[in-house]
Amino acid sequence: MEQFDAKKVKEQVVKWIQDWFEENGRGCNAVIGISGGKDSSVVAGLCVEALGRDRVIGVTMPNGVQKDISDSMRLINHLGIRYCNVNIGDTCSTLMEAVREQLATLDTDISEQTTINLPPRVRMTTLYAVSQSMNGRVANTCNLSEDWVGYSTRYGDAAGDFSPLGGLTVREVIAIGKELGLPIDLVEKTPSDGLCGKTDEDNLGFSYAVLDEYIRTGRCDDPVAKARIDDKHVKNLFKLKPIPHFEP
Repeated sequence: MEQFDAKKVKEQVVKWIQDWFEENGRGCNAVIGISGGKDSSVVAGLCVEALGRDRVIGVTMPNGVQKDISDSMRLINHLGIRYCNVNIGDTCSTLMEAVREQLATLDTDISEQTTINLPPRVRMTTLYAVSQSMNGRVANTCNLSEDWVGYSTRYGDAAGDFSPLGGLTVREVIAIGKELGLPIDLVEKTPSDGLCGKTDEDNLGFSYAVLDEYIRTGRCDDPVAKARIDDKHVKNLFKLKPIPHFEP
């Protein structure tokens, strides 16, 4: 795999963020959901370099009790950005119960996938509520590797106004995080959605190292992993495309 120049790409992303805000929100703030993982940490760090810390607003959104909320706060304190904390626990519980109650009238129950995906969608609603009240633009924190296999929630973490990491693999995001001088344990933190109790790689059935290599070189020595990646990529392409619409 070709050597990745983290310093060069970091500078390019910073310039891209500056140019995007100049065209799509001159003077606006970047609003970022801070989970304490590498993606939101790197996006926040890039936005601070691009816009200055005074124009970056972090939002922590625990669903009840979040065991690693201290990681979110360490990143916020490290960057010196403004933040607010919105606990989505009660909202998710109330909405889940209301949906469950109405599904019962249709002789069905709420699905496991619904239970997993509802909190990310509530979080994105929260980010837009903060953003619209703070003259903001919402950052999407998904990376290319996640997008490639659809490992995101449509209208949840897959939403946003601008996506600094959308063209970068997990390996490349980690390299940029190190270049930014972010806390190393946050940059190298094992990826997890924080919802189902499993790591990303447990859920996917292959490692990000294998996925990143396949994305950048087209090589995958494990035929089972290759088949899984190809299947997920094809099935989830719709998440990356605009909503189909009828043309009269």
